[in-house]
Amino acid sequence: MNFYTKSALNQIKLALDSVSNIINQLKEEDLHIKTLATKRSIGELLEHISVLCEADLLILNGATEGEMSSFYSAHPYETLEDLQQALEKHYKILEKAFLNYTENELLEMTTSYWGVTYSRYEWLLEIIAHLYHHRGQLHSLLVYHFKKDLNVSLFE
Repeated sequence: MNFYTKSALNQIKLALDSVSNIINQLKEEDLHIKTLATKRSIGELLEHISVLCEADLLILNGATEGEMSSFYSAHPYETLEDLQQALEKHYKILEKAFLNYTENELLEMTTSYWGVTYSRYEWLLEIIAHLYHHRGQLHSLLVYHFKKDLNVSLFE
């Protein structure tokens, strides 16, 4: 395990901790809130965030579109507690995988089912960006659209 991988994982953990803090401020009924009929509800967005670490790990290791569809449907989370537990569970899976990759495995190029090719380490950086993107969406929806007064630091 190298310093860069450990540091990147730390940033993911910090982001997930802030998502967990947001979840702690929600009520079960908040999960059904939607801004538009064609967009994800707060619960659906949190469900996506909660599996993101493992889902992106599967993608970077060559999962097909069909395998990803099966993965997502096999992981429905309907309560705040389920979402909290899922955040931790799926992060631990990602962390274990990345802490066990050798330097050569981190540098190995892998291709997603839609054709993007990165090294495994670059995929780890992509996971950070993906997580920050959705955390920002969640925060904006709750603060600006639904006037929730969140006391959450998104950056240290």
